[in-house]
Amino acid sequence: MDTNLITRLSYLSPKTQVRESPIHGRGLFATANIAKGEVVAVKGGHIITREEVRDVNARLGPVEIQIGDDLFIAPVRDEEREPSMLYSNHSCDPNLGLRGEITFVAMRDIRGSEELTHDWAMTDDDDSSTKCSCGSRNCRGTLTGKDWQRPELQKRYAGYFSAYLAEKIAQ
Repeated sequence: MDTNLITRLSYLSPKTQVRESPIHGRGLFATANIAKGEVVAVKGGHIITREEVRDVNARLGPVEIQIGDDLFIAPVRDEEREPSMLYSNHSCDPNLGLRGEITFVAMRDIRGSEELTHDWAMTDDDDSSTKCSCGSRNCRGTLTGKDWQRPELQKRYAGYFSAYLAEKIAQ
């Protein structure tokens, strides 16, 4: 399939640009001021199961966002990878949160040139563990797929968790 025929699967605000990141690989950066509550990105792709995401990640790398206990949104073919990526790296001091399952909004006013980041605790519920390299003053050092259960993060990110995690927190 001609990759030129693949349209962008995810939305990135025209106030953003992907470039090299000091956190990890490429990152998403503001190119103009972004107001609190403004939509910055919307993840696109296919809805796949936990079983399917293992195959996708083996082939394409970590490209998914969890949207339910056993549901994820992700590209499924090589040519869909780049058009689906948001390039919002993890930070323990993020400036983006979620509205719903796949819409990323500014949690505060953001200056042009800032890297746009979110905390994986806002979306992930799994048994993973990884070393953090965000370098923020709030860095947890190690990230787990259960960080959403931490009371201090629930308080800090209230209103910005994905809808499925917000429902778990409310229960």
